[in-house]
Amino acid sequence: MSWGTELWDQFDNLEKHTQWGIDILEKYIKFVKERTEIELSYAKQLRNLAKKYQPKKNSKEEEEYRYTACKAFLSTLNEMNDYAGQHEVISENMTSNITVELARYVQELKQERKSYFHDGRKAQQHIEICWKQLESSKRRFERDCKEADRAQQYFEKMDADINVTKADVEKARQQAQVRHQMAEDSKADYSSILQKFNHEQHEYYHTHIPNIFQKIQEMEERRIVRIGESMKTYAEVDRQVIPIIGKCLDEIVKAAESIDQKNDSQLVIEAYKSGFEPPGDIEFEDYTQPMKRTVSDNSLSNSREGKSELKFGGKSKGKLWPFIKKNKVLMGATPEDFSNLPPEQRRKKLQQKVDELNKEIQKEMDQRDAITKMKDVYLKNPQMGDPASLDHKLAEVSQNIEKLRLEAQKFEAWLAEVEGRLPARSEQGRRQSGMFDAQNPATVNSCAQDRESPDGSYTEEQSQEGEVKVLATDFDDEFDEEEPLPAIGTCKALYTFEGQNEGTVSVVEGETLYVIEEDKGDGWTRIRRNEDEEGYVPTSYVEVYLDKNAKGAKTYI
Repeated sequence: MSWGTELWDQFDNLEKHTQWGIDILEKYIKFVKERTEIELSYAKQLRNLAKKYQPKKNSKEEEEYRYTACKAFLSTLNEMNDYAGQHEVISENMTSNITVELARYVQELKQERKSYFHDGRKAQQHIEICWKQLESSKRRFERDCKEADRAQQYFEKMDADINVTKADVEKARQQAQVRHQMAEDSKADYSSILQKFNHEQHEYYHTHIPNIFQKIQEMEERRIVRIGESMKTYAEVDRQVIPIIGKCLDEIVKAAESIDQKNDSQLVIEAYKSGFEPPGDIEFEDYTQPMKRTVSDNSLSNSREGKSELKFGGKSKGKLWPFIKKNKVLMGATPEDFSNLPPEQRRKKLQQKVDELNKEIQKEMDQRDAITKMKDVYLKNPQMGDPASLDHKLAEVSQNIEKLRLEAQKFEAWLAEVEGRLPARSEQGRRQSGMFDAQNPATVNSCAQDRESPDGSYTEEQSQEGEVKVLATDFDDEFDEEEPLPAIGTCKALYTFEGQNEGTVSVVEGETLYVIEEDKGDGWTRIRRNEDEEGYVPTSYVEVYLDKNAKGAKTYI
């Protein structure tokens, strides 16, 4: 099977076919190039996606990644980065191993094809010139033969005519001989050119063209083989990264399997545990006696007078004092000893502060040791430096260490007090540190009441320090002198609510009231109907319209 023998007369079609082959190769190169661009774009999108969901440094979101589920998600994001990297590898390998190589090969193929068809056209032009020479000699031979025949006939006619002179006859005979000789020469030339043409034609169709077409066939077959090899490379480039992609996916599965729901639950306990004891039973207060009530064991303070108790009971109608106290604490600055936090959270903060101070102390001590060593070197080798030049720095570092140690001792004392390692310094100290003993049940019950919402639910935002500070002062006088809170908006009751607990207010569906304190996260909103009647209603029972210009109002989107 050879193009030279089978397709000897299909020069133009072969030229078109080989050009089509090059076009196919260039189309495949374009296909691979677009694939590499897709891989790069996909990798970039994956990296952007992973970066988008990465936790921001030094943010609350970063703290959430203590949980195993969040750690697994973070591992997934990191693996997605590696996954994206493999797609970049695919793009790079396809570019270098396919598109660049094939582009170079196409240029070589075009040059080779151009050379072969140039030789073919040259052979065609040669055989065409030979054919024209043959046709020219043939026509000349034919013309000379006709001229010789006419000259012979003219001679014979002159020779038969008796009226023609002998000189004219001789002249006609000589002319006939000349024409005859010219015909013989044309015949010999035609015969020679014909033989030469036949030889050239034989060479053209049996040697030159077959050789050229054979080279073109081999060139075309190499092109076909090359495009097949490139397709294999295309698959292999993908196949090479499959194990690494598989490892990335395996790591994602491994990260998912590392999720420990019990550990995450324990972290939630550590993050939000207050350390308070659940509230005890509320003792019965007998209102049937006509006499002035005495202070019960679970009242505000076991040292209050009856007058103060009555004054509190009458003045606070429609109010719930734990919520009032809570607002004052939230608005104040955070104390240095974190006494505004529940005991367990306070212990964690103090421990964290102690650890930070110990690290700073160790850092300063390392710096002091380094300066001391340098001073010793200067003492032994005065030419390296003046030892006295380091005294000021050494004194400064020592002073910093002493300050940090005093600071650490202060926080360790607070920590020890919270953990119960040291005895409470005073009743006031016990209250500020959140330590309550069994000899003060009234205080414990008051704290329990502090942590209840109007519906009896636990409110974790309560500040222990705020509770005891309110109790430690003359609460009644402070309460009497308190100015009413300004309205920060209005609300419309969506449903009827019967306020049966102390501190709540009953509302009727469709009623409009003033909002004096928005929901702090416990599900209750503080409202006012008139100057003497205010309290709490469930946030879900009202539709709030806050005044943006009011102090303390938040903007909700």
